[in-house]
Amino acid sequence: MAGKTTKAAPKPEAEASASEQIDARIAELTDWRGATLARVRAVIREADPEVEETWKWRGVPVWEHAGIICTGETYKAVVKLTFAKGASLPDPASLFNSSLDGSTRRAIDIHESDAIDEAALTALIQAAVALNTAGKKPKTA
Repeated sequence: MAGKTTKAAPKPEAEASASEQIDARIAELTDWRGATLARVRAVIREADPEVEETWKWRGVPVWEHAGIICTGETYKAVVKLTFAKGASLPDPASLFNSSLDGSTRRAIDIHESDAIDEAALTALIQAAVALNTAGKKPKTA
């Protein structure tokens, strides 16, 4: 069938890049959660231009740099940023407000009316990257 052209089929989810899957998640969340996930994603990308976006555990956006920095889960009432090594990170602005009992992870639950302290979140992301790349705990403030 020479000369016949066909349109490319849309990529199935398994073939879409992680960034495309995160774009799709943000687009499907037509309320405050989509806007919040998009904003924290932008902060993460600005804080670490070398960040790698991945898509794990059947639909969880994950940001990595020499290991997992954090995940971005969306629930009905919160957007949750879970930092893989959060218990080892300095948090002078007290952003962590969830999963505080664990020995490794810490999370930030962002509710609809919450303001995002972008400077403090940037510092937290950069501390997580430093921890991942150094392989040891940073000094806490």
